[in-house]
Amino acid sequence: MKSNLPPLGPKADKDTVRRSNLSLVLRAVRDESEGEATRAGVAARVGLTRAAVSSLVEQLLDSGFLTESGKTFSGQAGRPGTALKTARTGPAGLGVEVNIDYVSVCVVDLAGTGRVRLTEHLDNRGAPPAEVLARAARIAARTLESAREQELFPVGVTLALPGLVSGGAVRQAPNLGWNQVPAQELFAASLGAERPGHKALKVTSENEANLAALAELWFGGLERVRSFLYLTGEIGVGGALVINGELLRGAHGFAGEIGHVVVDPEGPQCRCGSRGCLEQYAGQAALLRAAGIEETGSGIGVAELERRARAGDERAVAAVAGAGRMLGRVLSGAVNLLDPDAVVLGGVYRNLMPWLSPPIDQELTDRVVSGLWSPGSGRLRASSVAGDAARGAAALVMTEVLADPVAYAGRTAAR
Repeated sequence: MKSNLPPLGPKADKDTVRRSNLSLVLRAVRDESEGEATRAGVAARVGLTRAAVSSLVEQLLDSGFLTESGKTFSGQAGRPGTALKTARTGPAGLGVEVNIDYVSVCVVDLAGTGRVRLTEHLDNRGAPPAEVLARAARIAARTLESAREQELFPVGVTLALPGLVSGGAVRQAPNLGWNQVPAQELFAASLGAERPGHKALKVTSENEANLAALAELWFGGLERVRSFLYLTGEIGVGGALVINGELLRGAHGFAGEIGHVVVDPEGPQCRCGSRGCLEQYAGQAALLRAAGIEETGSGIGVAELERRARAGDERAVAAVAGAGRMLGRVLSGAVNLLDPDAVVLGGVYRNLMPWLSPPIDQELTDRVVSGLWSPGSGRLRASSVAGDAARGAAALVMTEVLADPVAYAGRTAAR
């Protein structure tokens, strides 16, 4: 009889167990809510003996992953412990978000702290993909030099890209006009040309909404919420679903394209080839058009929309409310289907929440069958300022370092 169970892995040997325990200890120190940990505290948390943890900590100290910072007092009897923190130098992650009207590059350290950020507003619509990715590589190269000045050495790059991303390629990004673009390959070649003589960095890629959702999960203010639907409003409308702390990518990596859910089959033509997609009613261009504001492609239009809404401009308020109703209708279907604990709105939606949330809340209240959603329930939330795709992309690089620090020990100085 055939089985759908995953194949069994090889039996763990002594080296494998130690590598796993090094990861366990490093992550325990990184996750310490007060910002520092002790050997005794880590031992209690991970279930290893204090002697075993001390040995693992010494290896992590020698490899430059941890630092000691004096004594810490627990308030209990016994000697004070030596405080441990993740190192602020050494291995780091580089995230590069390529969006419709900007490129943002971020470097994070082992703790996930954003240490370097460069953002340039660029209208990438209609530009050749190779040219756009070469621009991104130039910005990334400058960011790497700034990181080096802080003794941070990124060990990999994750590209955050709009549209359908799979196998290192953008299968389709309607708002950029990209189809079957080998983004990883083009970016890696351009970055190598910008940094002659440097060791090539491993490049991976992921959908930008997925990475923004991961940043919200890891760094945002969701507290104990581990299942949520994330929506990001930019030129397009992207979505991602996190279930029990894990990103749901779908069978082919294309889950979350909520912006192309059809709300009116007779509606406006969408760049994806369909008609009446949510994006045509709640995307940035649709919002500005409804409010009578010229789209500049540099974020000025959205700032003007917010300014007018705060001033009580009827057309601006009506434009945002209309988008909110459409968002609420689509979100109510997603909530009925997927049953998340919360819906989080990011991108341009975050600053528009005072006017977006009432119509969205009302639609969710009227249409979600569970009865758990109501205005003021707190289930509809704005994203945190920490939840952006570039930071999520950089932090994704660091998950590999945290999972196997031995593989990255001593590999940063040559970069």
